[in-house]
This record gives sequence, C-alpha cells and structure tokens, in this order.
Amino acid sequence: MNSLCLTACLLLSLSAFAAEPVKWTPEAANLWYSKQPWMVGVNYVPASAINQIEMWNAETFDPVIIDTELGWAQAIGMNTVRVFLHEIPWLKDPGGCAKRIGAFLRIADKHKIRVLFVLFNSRWSPFPEPGIQQDARSGVHNSAWVQDPGAAALMDEEHWDRHLLYVEDVIHEFLADKRVVAWDLWSEPDNRNDGSYGMADPKNKAELAQRLLPRLFKFARAASPSQPLTSSLWQGDWSSPDKLSAVEKIQLEQSDIVSFHNYDKPADFEKRVQWLQQYHRPVLCTEFLARDRDSTFQGILPIAKKYNVAAFSWGLVAGKTQTYLPLDSWQHPYTDRQPAVWHQDIFRDNGTPYSQEEIDFIRQITGRGGPAKGKGK
Repeated sequence: MNSLCLTACLLLSLSAFAAEPVKWTPEAANLWYSKQPWMVGVNYVPASAINQIEMWNAETFDPVIIDTELGWAQAIGMNTVRVFLHEIPWLKDPGGCAKRIGAFLRIADKHKIRVLFVLFNSRWSPFPEPGIQQDARSGVHNSAWVQDPGAAALMDEEHWDRHLLYVEDVIHEFLADKRVVAWDLWSEPDNRNDGSYGMADPKNKAELAQRLLPRLFKFARAASPSQPLTSSLWQGDWSSPDKLSAVEKIQLEQSDIVSFHNYDKPADFEKRVQWLQQYHRPVLCTEFLARDRDSTFQGILPIAKKYNVAAFSWGLVAGKTQTYLPLDSWQHPYTDRQPAVWHQDIFRDNGTPYSQEEIDFIRQITGRGGPAKGKGK
C-alpha cells in the first residue's frame, strides 16, 4: 500500500472514530424493544430513605432492606425498577458511589429485575444538600425529595459542564451493563412544582431547561452507552408536533425511546399512548398510579399491555417518603388521620399489601410472580 493510500485510510479511520454518537433510528429502537419482555415495575426508593441522596449516601445505603423489598417486587411479577440517582453522592465519592450502584444492580439481578436509572430530576425541593437529610414532614407527601440540578445550580450556566460530566461519567461506568435497561436523562425538566415549591423554582426554569437539555443529550451520548436514552414528558398536548412546547420538542427529537408520565384516568392514558405512536418508537410510561384520581393497576396495566407500553407505578413500600398520602397533604397535612385511599405505594413496611386484590391482579396480568426471596426484616 503506498503512502498516499495509507494516509487516506488513516484519516478515514480517525474521522469515523471522532464521529459524534447519534440518536438511534426508529428501526434500531424497535429492534431493541422487540428483545425486551413487557416491562412492569415501580419507581423505587427504599422505605428507609427520604430521598435519592439518602438512598445513595455511604452512611445510609441499605442493601439488606433493598434485598428484602426487591424480593417483594419480584414476588408480584415486577421485572424492572426505575431508580433516581443524584450527583451529590457521586461527586463526593465517585468510586464509592459506583460500588453502591453496582451492589444495587447485583441485588436487582438476583431478583431478575433490571434497572432504568434517572440522572436529572426537576420535581420537588430545589434545595438539595449533602450529608444527613432532613426528616420527613409529618403527614406530607414526598416532603424531602430533591431536584438535580437544584435551583442554584440550574441558574449557574457557567458551571453546567460540572453537572453534565457527572452524567457522562455515570453512564460511562455502566455503558455496557445488561442489568441497566435504559437511561432517563431528565425527568420532567420544566416542572415548576406548583403546589409545593413553585415560588422557589427559577422563574425562567423552562427556558433554562430548553438550553441545558440538548447539551445533556450530547454529553450522555458522548459516553457511547449500549442502552437507549430518553427524557420523560409529563404534561401538555402531544397530539401533533405544532402543539408541543420547546422542551417537549427537544425531548421527542433527542430521545431514542419515548417516555411519559400519566396520573389520570385510563381514557386519558390511552389517548396519550395513541398520540405518541406517531413517533414510531417504543413507548414507556415511566410514572403512573394515583388511586384517588382513578389511575390504578387495574385501569392502566390492561391498556399498557394492549399497546405493549412499559409501565412503572410510583412507590413500592410505604416509608419515609410517605407517597401513600395524597398531594393535597401539602396544603392539609394528614397529621390526625389516614387517607381514605392510598395515593401510591403497594406494600406496608412489614411486607403486607395495601390491597391483596391489587396484588393478585398484577400477578395475573404479568403472568409472573411467586414466593418472595428477599431476606425477612
């Protein structure tokens, strides 16, 4: 081979190596999805953790409770969990946090459960802090869940790369791990938290999310994960592209697979699934379940199964997050009473179900389940 030809080949090789990773085609995304079982699971945090930081801090990470509770999930036929990470434990000790994530994945795999990780989140408190987390507010739903990035970090555009490198580093650590099913890069990026922390969120939160979200996808793809990327839609009219907000357009333009949240009646859930079919990509409902709003397992799972939509309810065990309490607890805390109907969660902390009828239905529709294999408490 002459030198000119050798140089040309070398340049072509370098060009291919340097090419930016690109979004999956619909064909690639659907081929991936065709190899997955029907995913049914929960958004999981241990009953012992008030939020994502407490779940992943070295001092409070609790593999015994995780093993027990994921055993309960396996026993009712669940095969996937959606789990929120947070940059604070990672940036404090990347190696240690990676080991804890690895330990979690081993426990999940023991129970034949795979994991969809969430990296950024715009729901609830905009004031994440390191160290020991605050106690739950008595009688209040999810009173200490935290955003990532928090309000101050989101407004500090000069230092966004610090947060983006956390995302790239985490994905790079687990880029070929078959126990990780997908990456949800940013959950509800433009959520203003009306009814809880709305006054504390940046007034231009949607505009900041609109600028940060494309960079987030770029950094995540730079890690070259084998798993698909997504960002969860949560409100609005998705019936046609001209009705999408600027943030929703980015989410749908950049996501390998489409994910959304829905806490409304089955008819609304089905309508949204039909809207999202126009993108010809796998569809995952990564949050549902609000029994007091008629979003139930019996109402949602048959529709999800009909359309082959993955479905993740919110909450496994009623614990420190108190998500069994309804959202109006923010205005009227349930300090002297219990709700007539649990809003979310499936089990009490001793493993007994909130509703045996519900458990029987989940086992029946998934065709899975059996005796729990976790260690007893």
